[in-house]
Amino acid sequence: MNRPARLTVLFAVAAAAFALSLVAGKQWLPWDAWTGHDPRWAIVTELRLPRAMLGALLGAALGLSGAVLQGYLRNPLADPTVIGVSSCAAMGAVASIVLGLGGAGAWVGLGQFGWAMAGAIGAMALLSALTARGDATVVFVLAGTVLASLAAALTAFLISIAPNPYAVAEAIDWLMGALTDRGTGDVLLAAPFIVVGAAVLLTTGRALDALALGEDAARSLGIDLARLRWTVVIGTGLAVGAGVAVTGVVGFVGLVVPHLLRPLFGARPSALLVPSAIGGAALVLVADSLCRLAPGAGEVRLGVVMAMIGAPFFLVLLLREGTRSWR
Repeated sequence: MNRPARLTVLFAVAAAAFALSLVAGKQWLPWDAWTGHDPRWAIVTELRLPRAMLGALLGAALGLSGAVLQGYLRNPLADPTVIGVSSCAAMGAVASIVLGLGGAGAWVGLGQFGWAMAGAIGAMALLSALTARGDATVVFVLAGTVLASLAAALTAFLISIAPNPYAVAEAIDWLMGALTDRGTGDVLLAAPFIVVGAAVLLTTGRALDALALGEDAARSLGIDLARLRWTVVIGTGLAVGAGVAVTGVVGFVGLVVPHLLRPLFGARPSALLVPSAIGGAALVLVADSLCRLAPGAGEVRLGVVMAMIGAPFFLVLLLREGTRSWR
């Protein structure tokens, strides 16, 4: 099967996952409810459709950013969560919630957006500055791990000084990550930033292919590494920050999806960008549907489900990479 056919199949899987997200849940919606005359149509338009759209956008952003970071760092363990971008974005959102930095009324969501994206872009800018010299892969990953730990500690501190239990509950809800009760307003807030960030990341394909040959080879091919670094910074910060601002932390999508698709589309970084975006959307949509189908009165949080999937996957990759290095 050639590449266009594989892309078509992958897109069909994502479309099926989108359709499943519209009908699955504690209350299944049969196809005869898909008319404007059926009262259940309001569930589709006001609840299920915005949630599915947001899940697709979030998954595409995380899958694409994971593929770009793995290509940029030449490290198969790279991921927006692993290197601290999501943690710093969550810290910004929690600061907005706990300290009331988002303003009041209709501006609360927009303020939270700004603080979450400031955290994500600040994290990437700091990591980029730290890796401007020396071994970028080693320093980037180690610094990202430290940054993630520091962001987690500061987030816990902010929660501990929250002025009321409602702020604590809202902050914890963001940290767990979920698409529950997200509506059209959330989609309209997040979509422009995610789309712009994804568009920026999609321009890195040629440069990432050259960088796979080494930094010296990339420079000889005319690649401006400083420009590439800032392109990755801006694209990842916008896409991941916007996603975290409306859904909370949903990790490991960017780690899992490129690895699953690499055997099908090849190891060339540019060849994985579009498939990773489509595959990320499919994975998040399926995982969110499973969250709603889990037994019990409530829903399992999406961030919890992805952590349960991604953490063992990350451990297997880590052991495999370690075994190769020991040989």
